[in-house]
Amino acid sequence: MHVLTELIKNDMRPALGVTEPGAIAFAVATARSHMEGEVQKVFLRLNSGMFKNAFTCGIPGSSEVGNYHAAALGAVAADPAKGLECLDGISEEEARKAFEMVEDGRISVSMSEITSRIFIEAKAVGEHSEAKVTIRDAHTNIVEITENDRVVFAKEQKAQEQEADSHLIHQYTLAQLYEYVSTVPVEEISFIKDAFKMNEELLEEGIRSSKTTYAPYLLAANGGKLVSEDERKTASLFCNAAIEARVIGLSKPAMSITGSGAHGIIATMPLYAAYRVNGYTEEALLRATALSYLICMYIKEYSGKLSAFCGCAIAAGTGMACGLVSLRGGNTEVMEKTINNMASSITGMICDGGNQGCAMKGVVAVDAAYASVDMAMNGVYIYNVHGINGKTPEETMRNMGTIASPGMVGTEKTIVEILETKKQIKG
Repeated sequence: MHVLTELIKNDMRPALGVTEPGAIAFAVATARSHMEGEVQKVFLRLNSGMFKNAFTCGIPGSSEVGNYHAAALGAVAADPAKGLECLDGISEEEARKAFEMVEDGRISVSMSEITSRIFIEAKAVGEHSEAKVTIRDAHTNIVEITENDRVVFAKEQKAQEQEADSHLIHQYTLAQLYEYVSTVPVEEISFIKDAFKMNEELLEEGIRSSKTTYAPYLLAANGGKLVSEDERKTASLFCNAAIEARVIGLSKPAMSITGSGAHGIIATMPLYAAYRVNGYTEEALLRATALSYLICMYIKEYSGKLSAFCGCAIAAGTGMACGLVSLRGGNTEVMEKTINNMASSITGMICDGGNQGCAMKGVVAVDAAYASVDMAMNGVYIYNVHGINGKTPEETMRNMGTIASPGMVGTEKTIVEILETKKQIKG
């Protein structure tokens, strides 16, 4: 199996609801499993990106939102064995108990530092026992567990550093990534079909739900059809009805990439829509999606997992745009022009957390991608000399990522300060 195939396969993960509340619940539930008796209190510390992204997220199995309720559900019900799907199967009674924990002031949430590096520290305290779980760099990457202040698990620092500094993708050029997706045996990347199936089920959940607003609007805009002759409108529906379903906490998982369900949706669903509208071959779709994933990863390795810019629109949107070029038979020269157009248009889009606004950002990303591709395929693009565009596509993608981290650290601080001035909905 090619190393890039392994990279994609290892990065694809099902995630129920927005990834950050799932990670918080997973951390608390894991701590709960290492103590005796019921959890009386939870003390949660999060880096700024984690704090921000879960601030008003919908939570599967609950009508509540945010950090506090995610932690409370982890304390009373979440199954840590399910990883990021740990909130699957929450009962009404368990949701009620979690709500009472929050109302009683038994959940404490604080921010550790302004950084794009993932950090969760969850301490569960009972009457006679307590446990603490620390997560770093990836949403389920536990690096330490303590029971009554005694370390019972610790990942070697060397292993942590390898995970934190994994930039394998940056060893490749755009041309080499395209060569890989063009020549890899299609059977080797057939597992990507799981993403289409999972994300399509989430899309359908969004269309059926009475809680969504973007999904019915986009469906009506597409002539009331799931698939119409209008490729761009169908792509926006496929993408953003699924994103809305995810961020408001409906019950179907998304297939995530780079630790984000929204990234996974944007990287796949517009391409799947183009396939449904135009009748591209399944092989062409799989190859285009593999390229979309890899371009998304390339930019995200520079920006960090959780930063102040919208990686869903910028990183996944740029990957998806290159995938569209691939479906339309374009070459790497057209892809480079497309990347320039994307870099020069939406790079500054902020991330103010996982919330319903992600659907609107997805609408903008789909429109930007289609415009960027249409223009690039007609020789219209922003030249390398302008703005943050580099001499090569690799340099441009690096610049896109570094705009976020370290470039937008101050922006991240301002976003969090704004969130903290708002009346929190217990989250």
